[in-house]
Amino acid sequence: MQDQMFDRADLRGDCASCFGLCCVALPFAASADFAVDKAAGKPCHNLRDDHRCGIHDRLRQTGFTGCTVYDCFGAGQKVAQVTFGGQDWRTGSREHARRMFDVFPVVRQLHELLWYLTEALTLPAARPLRGELRRILDRTEELTRGTPDELAALDVAAHRQDVNVLLLKASELARAGFGGRKKNRRGADLMGARLRGADLRGANLRGAYLIAADLTGADLRGADLIGADLRDTDLTDADLTGAFFLTQPQLNAARGSAGTRLPASVGRPVHWTADV
Repeated sequence: MQDQMFDRADLRGDCASCFGLCCVALPFAASADFAVDKAAGKPCHNLRDDHRCGIHDRLRQTGFTGCTVYDCFGAGQKVAQVTFGGQDWRTGSREHARRMFDVFPVVRQLHELLWYLTEALTLPAARPLRGELRRILDRTEELTRGTPDELAALDVAAHRQDVNVLLLKASELARAGFGGRKKNRRGADLMGARLRGADLRGANLRGAYLIAADLTGADLRGADLIGADLRDTDLTDADLTGAFFLTQPQLNAARGSAGTRLPASVGRPVHWTADV
């Protein structure tokens, strides 16, 4: 689409062009999601010398489910190949590695915003905002190409707030066609809620806690799902066509089936149909 302006292929992780940054820069704690503790800046013990994961094909079976629901939105290859010009954190100084690890989460946040802005530009109802959306998308992309020092000093929270103002306006326009203004569940605590077959068309579910909620057969067409926590949410046979601001990590954290209908922007998680 002419209005899309940004190739979403650039907003998906390309591990072959990265240096395993998510496996080094980020911390995790032993839990249901991770089998062990790992400090920020320390390589995961499963990371091989070629920056590939040694257990990638059996992460869920070996206690690393958290890895399967993570996506850097393409920030890994941007930091590795653009910000640091292809210089590996293993071959540089400790300071070089530290700067790379500090910058990675910043660029990841910016790339996530690019994902949402790119999608907002495709919403027909948000046409009146397209000029503003294009400008802030261009500004966000420009920020991702800053120097390591510029990125480290960036006030990401302030920029995110500016972006969120526009995204919310786009959401209101898009949901109006579904009568969604009356279905405001923004930030709602719906953990474990029984919402089987619920009519959630055009609902505002921004930041809602839907952990382990039963949404079997629910109608989520035209719903805003930005930031919704879908961990262990049952989406079996639910209809999410037309739902927007949904990301692959959110979907990977949920449960679903072959009958779950999805928007074109995301793919059906392998574990929904695999015997894991």
